[in-house]
Amino acid sequence: MDFPPVVSAEWLNDHLHDPQLVIIDCRFSLMHPTLGREQYHKNHIQGAHYLDLNLDLSSPVQRHGGRHPLPDFPQLATKLAHMGINSQQTMVVTYDDSRFAFASRLWWLLRYMGHEQVAVLDGGFAGWQANNYPTSAEIPTATIGEFMPQLQTAWVVDIETVKLRKDLPEVVLIDSREGDRYRGEREPIDPIAGHIEGAVNYPWQEMTNEQGFVIDHGDRWREVSKAQEVIVYCGSGVTACVNLLSLHRSGIKNCKLYAGSWSDWCSYLSK
Repeated sequence: MDFPPVVSAEWLNDHLHDPQLVIIDCRFSLMHPTLGREQYHKNHIQGAHYLDLNLDLSSPVQRHGGRHPLPDFPQLATKLAHMGINSQQTMVVTYDDSRFAFASRLWWLLRYMGHEQVAVLDGGFAGWQANNYPTSAEIPTATIGEFMPQLQTAWVVDIETVKLRKDLPEVVLIDSREGDRYRGEREPIDPIAGHIEGAVNYPWQEMTNEQGFVIDHGDRWREVSKAQEVIVYCGSGVTACVNLLSLHRSGIKNCKLYAGSWSDWCSYLSK
């Protein structure tokens, strides 16, 4: 089937017991890193597994490379296989309660690993609960299987590639952070405020409303669609994936992630 990148709670409820469906809870809090896992153990969508941004969807932080480097892919592949993702026919739905901030990270990682059948749940966990759809505290049992990743390495760029390509007229560099962080008026996390020279600002929150439901802006990417290549970044390569999801829904191809993002870029500027 042609699996859309975003599915509704109604669709998920209708397919909840499909043997080819795997649901993954990605709830997380940057301020309280254990909160998402605690919430999952208390209550989650029936049958859902859990993946942690720091422990599962990122690798340890180094001096350079950003605050959320891409994960160890063989390790992640093993975890995904134990959740039952072991063929291209497996449908994966991922969700959070943060307007796609963390669910889209897994959406992008799965596609980067060669698995196309993945979608994000519109409205997240709150939208699911609002419909009184089934939830549970039961942890699914692990399965035996094998997930063979086929990395789309051309989808990722490093700092040197950004330096070489950011000023080319056919390339658009997108900063996905909030406008005040882009403008350097506020920087709550990284040691230096500002943005990469030449970047344009498309805040990731513009994809959804405050309740976490997709807003369809038909002309949001009109100017970007003319580019031959689009490079997207944020603070650490996580919420940039929300914009990559939005670009994908708009049919814009050749989009790449600067995985280290601003936290990597400014690590070379700070003393």
